[in-house]
Amino acid sequence: MRVLQITDCHLHTDLEWKLAGINTQISFDSVMSLAAQQKSETDLLLLTGDLVHDASAAGYTRLRNYVQEFGVQACCLPGNHDDPELLARHMEGGLVNVPKEVKLGNWLIVMLDSTQLDSEGGHLNEQELQLLERSLSENPGRHALIALHHHPIHIKSAWMDKMALDNPEAFLSILDRHENVKGVIWGHIHQTFEAEWHGIRMMGTPSTCIQFVENQDKFGISMDAPGFRWLELLPDGQINSGVDRIAALPPGLDLKTTGY
Repeated sequence: MRVLQITDCHLHTDLEWKLAGINTQISFDSVMSLAAQQKSETDLLLLTGDLVHDASAAGYTRLRNYVQEFGVQACCLPGNHDDPELLARHMEGGLVNVPKEVKLGNWLIVMLDSTQLDSEGGHLNEQELQLLERSLSENPGRHALIALHHHPIHIKSAWMDKMALDNPEAFLSILDRHENVKGVIWGHIHQTFEAEWHGIRMMGTPSTCIQFVENQDKFGISMDAPGFRWLELLPDGQINSGVDRIAALPPGLDLKTTGY
């Protein structure tokens, strides 16, 4: 089964709006044009948060229509710049869903909401943790991929690690109890990240707009181009994955930006 992860789009009601000098709609369109080259092979689009920067109904509706026209089943979860209730209300419909579980072949994808009100950092409340435990317990014969917005392990970037999941021990202890968990994917960090936790692949993914400098303790904008992650979920539980980027960064990047 082939999954494309699209994350941290930071779209806006205003089509001319820019983040660090980059028009996020134009950048998103470019990334999706690249993703469309794999459309015939793709079983699922997975949108992992910070989808609409101003968390507007108009922004979510426009994104849902775009994804609907893309023509591939899609699932969404919120990030810290989203409004989870508005996202669920305006993204749900047609090919686009906001589920807690997705079953693809002999794979289970669990979708977690790691957002917390008025905070850029992440937290998995008791309801989300119980959902994860239950989903894994009820599907022992399926290989599992866990998706959330915030990173559950540190990425060697002090400013970003302050906005990581704040209760990773509770999350990781559940993974350790279930041998069927094969991978965890997230957004939020605007960069590629690869690691392993007790045999589980841990994967962070670039944004469809601006990227952050890797392995740097202070905020910094990278010159890396936007992109997306592809995952091949194999019947034996193995995961093949990589990141594809557009040919060049869209014009206008402001490297003097001090935050976002």
